[in-house]
Amino acid sequence: MSLNDTELEQLHAALQAQRAALDETRDTNAEASSTVELDQTRVGRLSRMDALQSQAMSQAAGQRREQMRLRIESALARMDAGEYGYCLRCEEPIAAARLFADPAATLCIRCASASEH
Repeated sequence: MSLNDTELEQLHAALQAQRAALDETRDTNAEASSTVELDQTRVGRLSRMDALQSQAMSQAAGQRREQMRLRIESALARMDAGEYGYCLRCEEPIAAARLFADPAATLCIRCASASEH
């Protein structure tokens, strides 16, 4: 079962909204990922450790956001090429419900389940 034009438009809009939200979050959290100041006269040792931990968490979240952004860009490119909605492994159509749950999905539920095991 392939997607109709209305469903494709809805999924395209959802992907663009997700990309915009990721960009906004990235811009908002840029300062949290910046280099931690190690001036001992200004910040105590525990505060520096907290700051380093916070920085590491922020950087990891940034990496996850970037991976998601790449998945979104890939989905948008597949839409432009007319290849969206098909499993990259078995080339069967991905269920519309799965795509509405995760518009950047690249595998059908059967292939995704098989790759988890």
